[in-house]
Amino acid sequence: MEKKKIGIYSYTGCSGEQFVILECGAELFELCDRAEIKSFPMAQSNNEYTTLDIAFLEGSITTKKQKKELAQVRSRSKLLVAMGTCACFGGIQSMRLGEGEWKKRFQKVYGDDGKSFRTMEPFESKPCDAFVKIDYYIPGCPMDKKQFLHSVARMLNGNSPYLYQFPVCAECKWKENDCLLLRGLPCLGPLTRGGCGAACPSYNLPCVGCWGPAEVPNVPSQYELLVEKGYGPQEIQQKFRKFGGAPMVERLKKIMEHME
Repeated sequence: MEKKKIGIYSYTGCSGEQFVILECGAELFELCDRAEIKSFPMAQSNNEYTTLDIAFLEGSITTKKQKKELAQVRSRSKLLVAMGTCACFGGIQSMRLGEGEWKKRFQKVYGDDGKSFRTMEPFESKPCDAFVKIDYYIPGCPMDKKQFLHSVARMLNGNSPYLYQFPVCAECKWKENDCLLLRGLPCLGPLTRGGCGAACPSYNLPCVGCWGPAEVPNVPSQYELLVEKGYGPQEIQQKFRKFGGAPMVERLKKIMEHME
């Protein structure tokens, strides 16, 4: 049986997904028995830029060079899979999407040193699906190793990956944790895609939403609940947008229009 050809590509992010893959250990060797890894710059030097059965993408798109490379990967890949919150939703670097004044913020952070980035032609960071069609998403910050391996195994057998549909809030209840929202803390568990095992709430730390928006988040309800708990609109929007990326921008826009 001919091996499927795989490529792994990284754009703007912390490289967390690539580390997750490398930490698969023995399971990574089993993956190599079933698939031929043609490109994985963090792990090998003899990378080939060829046609692929599956291309995995990590990180958001922040420069014209990345945008061009992404389009090239799309054109020579049968399936394109976004891994991690940055590739899927834009990540924390996209939390101000739609607010404008990106150049002003860029200048404030980098000052005159930012001129050295001109050759890369940077722009406000966006998720991969802002530029090309994405076939599947494996969210997480970083993604979960088991969910990645399970998804890869299904795709190598011609099936769609099965992702968790429940929010972090459900995982928290299964662990019988005390609800942090009832204690007045700004936990985003009801809005956030599950898969982390409610890691933060299990240690009494409110969920910050780093796995990205849940499948069908009830944003208006959570917004009203936090207002009742005494949080201001600006603070709530900041929390929602931190890892919510482009999808959360649109949902918040509708809430603000309704309130006006």
